[in-house]
Amino acid sequence: MQGKQNIMIKRTVDACMTVLLLCLMAYQVTGEVLHEWIGIGMTLLVIIHQILNRKWYGATFTSMRTGKTYNVYRVLTTVINLTLLLTFALTALCGMSLSGHAVPFLYGMLKISFARRMHLSISHWAFVLMGLHLGMHIPVMTARLRLKPKMKTALSVIFCCIAGIGLFLFLRSGMPGYLFFRVPFAFLDYDKAGILIFLENMLILSFWTYCGTQGALLCMNSRRKTEIKNKEINR
Repeated sequence: MQGKQNIMIKRTVDACMTVLLLCLMAYQVTGEVLHEWIGIGMTLLVIIHQILNRKWYGATFTSMRTGKTYNVYRVLTTVINLTLLLTFALTALCGMSLSGHAVPFLYGMLKISFARRMHLSISHWAFVLMGLHLGMHIPVMTARLRLKPKMKTALSVIFCCIAGIGLFLFLRSGMPGYLFFRVPFAFLDYDKAGILIFLENMLILSFWTYCGTQGALLCMNSRRKTEIKNKEINR
């Protein structure tokens, strides 16, 4: 019972982090002051998330120390999770160095020009990695669903179409330029309706979530095939 409660708490924290991340990516809607306070809330949630997952980190570092080998799925999730944690930490550090409202006493902690450019790029990497992180967990979360083959096919087509739209918006928004430090400033459309900004960000996030889901499914299918082969060899 306690295990189910912990899982529910983790899922709730993940959901809240996703909502706050979408709000952070909608700077032109929230404005500077609210953006900073949402960033503080996001930082606190990230810390809570790490505390809730302390056993996972303990097991990971123990395995690294003992030389235990993991399957591809576990390796991929570990790389994504640790990289996501690093990007969140860097985004928070740079954001606080630019803060003029939430934590003004930390303003200028890093060189402003460096912090501004790093914050822009690393925050978008956090956005991409968050989508991959969510996608890697979807196959596990939906494993108990008993869907008919036709329903699975229909849902796959729908999600593939949504991801395709997300990819188009991702490329059109100029995010690749932010990710690779090619653009020093974000070009935001303040005339666009707030609901459209959130919708577009959700669609872009859905593309990366879809990529994470497909990656997880490929890893799981590969593991099943390996297990079947091993059973056949051991017969």
